[in-house]
Amino acid sequence: MRLHVWINNKEYTDEIAPDQPLLEYLRSKGCYSVKRGCETSNCGLCTVWVDETPVLSCSVLAVRVQDKKIVTLEGLKKEAEEFAHFMAAQGADQCGYCNPGFVMNVLAMERELKQPGEEEIKEYLSGNLCRCTGYVSHLRAVKAYLNRKNII
Repeated sequence: MRLHVWINNKEYTDEIAPDQPLLEYLRSKGCYSVKRGCETSNCGLCTVWVDETPVLSCSVLAVRVQDKKIVTLEGLKKEAEEFAHFMAAQGADQCGYCNPGFVMNVLAMERELKQPGEEEIKEYLSGNLCRCTGYVSHLRAVKAYLNRKNII
């Protein structure tokens, strides 16, 4: 099948198998921040934006994003680096494996929610699993990041 998409503002047209997951397609295009973690759509590691909405790329077929705009962590370098400083300051990036999906969701939340409270933050990020921390440092990092512009 023919697939036409924009990935991080670059246009692609490719022949793909109808059953190819979006995750595999993105990795074939050099988007290595998109990771396979759980194989069950539960960990959030493979989060990307499809037309600015976070989706789990492991559970979306590539053909479903025909003519859409995909953004991966590689396409959000400046914003991701800014948030990464807050994660490091709070000790929230111990091994770093979960960071790409977590960062993608935090940046999406920042765009979507105006002045989120702690419960809204927890709910928005509930699909991100981290096996190293207890999430307290993640929550502190998100709050500090959002507070930098008085978003919360």
